[in-house]
Amino acid sequence: QVLLVESGGGLVQTGDSLRLSCAGIGRTFSENPMGWFRQVPGKEREFVAAFSWKAAYIEYDDSVKGRFIMSRDDAESTTYLTMNSLKPEDTAVYYCAARRVFSTHPSIHPDEYDYWGQGTQVTVSS
Repeated sequence: QVLLVESGGGLVQTGDSLRLSCAGIGRTFSENPMGWFRQVPGKEREFVAAFSWKAAYIEYDDSVKGRFIMSRDDAESTTYLTMNSLKPEDTAVYYCAARRVFSTHPSIHPDEYDYWGQGTQVTVSS
């Protein structure tokens, strides 16, 4: 079953910005720990950013720190990833994920997430 849906990807140039969204069906993950990951062909899925339970804490990978911002809407039904100063190395399929465990610490490990969206492609040209 698909419980998370990502959108907002596209083709942009170096330095451009994009905002990805992750919608949970029926507010299923309104308070769950959430994460953003990305993957390129032939590579393992890698961490981008994550919220703890109720988004009390947030963690970013060093590769996106200072450029990407993870946030939620007022209703807490949608999670966003605002991507600024995009680089060609940011090109990947971006995935939204949710954990069943309501941890107070953000998780950077894909295997600790229980639900995933189908991904949205982000391509950054040089």
